[in-house]
Amino acid sequence: MQQQTSEQKKSIIDVWNKRPLIISGPCSAETEEQVLATATQLAATGKVDVLRAGIWKPRTRPGSFEGIGAKGLPWMAQAKKLTGLPIAVEVANAKQVQDALHFDVDILWIGARTTVNPFSMQEVADALKGVDVPVLIKNPINPDLELWTGAVERVSRAGVKEIGLIHRGFSSYGNTEYRNAPMWHLAIEMKRRNPGMMMICDPSHICGRRDILMDISQKAIDLDFDGLMIESHIDPDKAWSDASQQVIPERLGEIISGIQWRYETTTEKEFLYALEKFREQINQIDDELLLLIGQRMKIADMIGEFKKNNSITILQTNRWNEILERAFNKGEALGLSKDFITKYFDAVHMESINHQNKIMNS
Repeated sequence: MQQQTSEQKKSIIDVWNKRPLIISGPCSAETEEQVLATATQLAATGKVDVLRAGIWKPRTRPGSFEGIGAKGLPWMAQAKKLTGLPIAVEVANAKQVQDALHFDVDILWIGARTTVNPFSMQEVADALKGVDVPVLIKNPINPDLELWTGAVERVSRAGVKEIGLIHRGFSSYGNTEYRNAPMWHLAIEMKRRNPGMMMICDPSHICGRRDILMDISQKAIDLDFDGLMIESHIDPDKAWSDASQQVIPERLGEIISGIQWRYETTTEKEFLYALEKFREQINQIDDELLLLIGQRMKIADMIGEFKKNNSITILQTNRWNEILERAFNKGEALGLSKDFITKYFDAVHMESINHQNKIMNS
């Protein structure tokens, strides 16, 4: 690996600190021609800050295309030379880290299948010791914030200064709308735990199909994400991996141009005053909601005593179905979605069960 000059390092950090940060390129590097053509067309859109391509591809099933391997790294280096844009690749073990750095890859990212494995994460972290390179960490496949947090801690303890997060959705049973369910609340919680740490969204892996990329990209920006990683290919339908979720460079440019970019706050006093008033109203309503829920649980305690004294089971399925149906009907009239009602009442129901369980087994 060649030692970066201070000017080169400053240039990479300037890109790293850009908001919004847009990363794009093919899911997989397939041929030199494909990599260079895609990179050149992406650069021509003027919308891309960093070029990406999968060099090594961890796949769910054996026999799938698992990446071209290290032979694709010179193609990425050439793409960087042609376009002047920094390059990023995914790494999953120490050898891949070494190979990527040998070809002066500017940004490394750690994929979901690596984040989920602490042994693999530690191997990558050990390989990063003493290396001055920005690292992005994708959420683990399963919805586990502790694994994601642990991955960040391992990389941080290796001495890496620039660490960012990538939200690419989570695998979940029963999910049919997305390739990986967004579960935005988990990404928001991770952002809360790491204030100031960059978090970008990977709509390609959330959607799994190109027709809803725009919607998910806008949703991420509305939630104050710092940028996007979207897969692009010169001929998506013939891509060797994840064909349905990639877009041509021209479409990538259209998506970025079509997004309504929003900002977390403003310095306009009138706006801040009005927002503060709304927030005061929300705080008041939240306080009232908590008081009401507390009162509900006191009644649940009394029901628990009654059930205990009369040897009645905690769970009453018919009653629970009745509560849900009533809530669905009232919620619809109030503009509340069925999904929200289900999640809210599930949480309240479980808290009520826990209260009754303590009483019945005390």
